Formats: sequence, structure tokens, C-alpha cells
Amino acid sequence: MLTAQQIEEAAGRLFEAEKRRQQIAALTQSLDMDMDDAYAVQQAWVARKIADGERVIGYKIGLTSKSMQLAMKIDTPDYGVLTDAMRFDNGSTLEAGAFLDPRIECEFAFVLKAPLRGEDVTVEEVMAATDYVQPALELISARSQRVDPQTGYTRNVCDTIADNAANAGIILGGERMAPEAVDLPWAGAILYLNDEIEDTGLGAAVMGHPAHGIGWVCRRFAPHGIGLEPGQVILSGSFTRPVAVSAGDHVRADYGAFGEVTVSFE
Repeated sequence: MLTAQQIEEAAGRLFEAEKRRQQIAALTQSLDMDMDDAYAVQQAWVARKIADGERVIGYKIGLTSKSMQLAMKIDTPDYGVLTDAMRFDNGSTLEAGAFLDPRIECEFAFVLKAPLRGEDVTVEEVMAATDYVQPALELISARSQRVDPQTGYTRNVCDTIADNAANAGIILGGERMAPEAVDLPWAGAILYLNDEIEDTGLGAAVMGHPAHGIGWVCRRFAPHGIGLEPGQVILSGSFTRPVAVSAGDHVRADYGAFGEVTVSFE
């Protein structure tokens, strides 16, 4: 286990990396971290964000698809924290250089109207507690290097978790859907980069049903006596691969009858 000092120092390195817009080496190159250590670093990083005036608005769930779990050599999802500074309007133009190695994914966002907590939260309970579901894009970033340019070392899942599960922003758009009005496993999107199709996907890629991701994070929180609260935004997990973006790019996610989410970079 990492010491309290090591956790704070690691969180500080990630915090400064984002501020300075300069990636650091993967933490696991110098620290022997397990998942509990990684979440402790994430928590310390979020505490610095809150001290800076940001406010927690929800959570993101990542690594929910089999393909991403295989790529990261794990068999469980992860989660990160969303703050108000990470939420951008549909149609926004963002500065690409403000994010480190930015990429975009398609997801469904659940906005809650009732609390959710416990180790046995079902899909039905998630849907009943949801005010509405909305198309979303997640902007991911890597404050630590995915691959060390000198050694070729590849960061692992503990590095990603410590790095707030790679989250940097969310963009909500399209229609606000009543939970009972959409068959989420069969709902999906076409992801365009500069008017070229980059990927397509269905909600079923997220553990069979995007609501399973919400139930998973409830189980993860349950031993700590916390849960999800009304008004929070929960990104349920990506059903498309991460698409790299840079200055001059325009991203459009077409969710069919449920509308579009767009973002541009300069």
C-alpha cells in the first residue's frame, strides 16, 4: 500500500500535469500501486479540484465493454468523478491544447431523480431512479503518458484509475429520453470525425445494458456507505472506441431519433 504522503504526491503530480498541459510518466513506473491505491490517488486529485472551487456533479464508468477490458487486461470496470468544470455545452468549440492526448467516446448519460445505493441494485431499480437518459460524448485525456517515449512502458489500469479514469469532460445533447421510452441495448450512435464515420456502436456493448454500469458503481460504493444521489449525472460507459482528436477536428455523434451531440476543437 502507498503511504499517505505518496498518495498526495502522486495526486499533486497529476494535478500539475493538467495545469501545465504536460504529461508525466505513468505513476506505476515508480510506484507499486494496486487498485485501492489508485482510487486513493484519484480521491486526493479530486480533493484538489474541489479546493480549487469545482463541484462534484456525478461519475463516469469506464472499461465496461469486453474489448476494453481485454485491452487493459482486467475483468472489471472502473470509475471516475465528474465536476461542473468538466461539463461542456452541446456544439461547443474547445481548445485542443487544453487537454492531453484527447479522445472522444459515445455514451448514454443517466440523470437521477432518486438515490441509488446498495450491493444488489438491479437494472429495473436504476431505470426507476432515473429522471432521463441523454446522448453524450465523453472527452478523455491522459495526464500520464499512455506509452513512455523513452522506454516503451505502457501505463496500466491503476495508472488510468489514478488519472480519474481518464475523464476530462462530458458533452450532453440530443433528446432527454424517459427511461421507459427507449430500448437502451438496441440504441446507439454513429460517430463521425470530420464527416467520416469512425465507429458505430450499440448500448448492449455496455455489459449487455447501460444500466448495469450504474448498478456496478453502486456495488463499488456500497462498502463505504455511500451511493448515487438525485441530480447526479452518471456516464454509463462507452460503446465506441476512443477516437483521437486535435485542433481543427469536428466530432458529431448521430443517435438517430434521439438527436446529435457535437463538439469542435481549435
